[in-house]
Amino acid sequence: MSEFVYLASQSPRRRQLLEQLGVRYELLLADGDEDSEALEAVQPGEAPARYVRRVTALKLDAALARLRRRALPPAPVLCSDTTVSMGRTIYGKPQDAADAARMLRELSGHTHRVLTAVAVQAGRKRLEALSDSRVTFDAITPAQVRAYVASGEPMGKAGAYAVQGRAAAHIARISGSYTGIMGLPLHEAARLLRQAGLRVD
Repeated sequence: MSEFVYLASQSPRRRQLLEQLGVRYELLLADGDEDSEALEAVQPGEAPARYVRRVTALKLDAALARLRRRALPPAPVLCSDTTVSMGRTIYGKPQDAADAARMLRELSGHTHRVLTAVAVQAGRKRLEALSDSRVTFDAITPAQVRAYVASGEPMGKAGAYAVQGRAAAHIARISGSYTGIMGLPLHEAARLLRQAGLRVD
């Protein structure tokens, strides 16, 4: 039974959620010369669920190569990726403040999907799961969009918002996994980690 898992993610929210599970982890972050953002490029006509699964698999492949390169002790490796979509439109991380404002204006007053894929590699075994949730925003006024973007919170977040932050004031309804919307669905992650040989109480 493994004592810990490698977490290949820079997200402080994913660290916090693993700690909530009581799982010990070591960070396995990208080297400076790795182009992590390039892994997140959307292919033409790609469906959101296929996209988020593919990106997660690519991130896991990159993490496993990193593990071998650094000759680190063996342990399961966990990767996750979150995307926001409305119809077949994928909302990734905003490029700048104007892009964040555009996303928020488009999501305002509508229900969108939040898809989070999780993948764990344990030896030769690869385990995968997908969390699919719905989030409904109230109408957000232009002034509220400006204030939220000015807070800096939308940057680095899929769909330009954080469910656990100030954006919660505009969320009328959630259906699905709150932790999945945050970035790591704990129900699915716990199941995969148990299958990978970790003790998750």
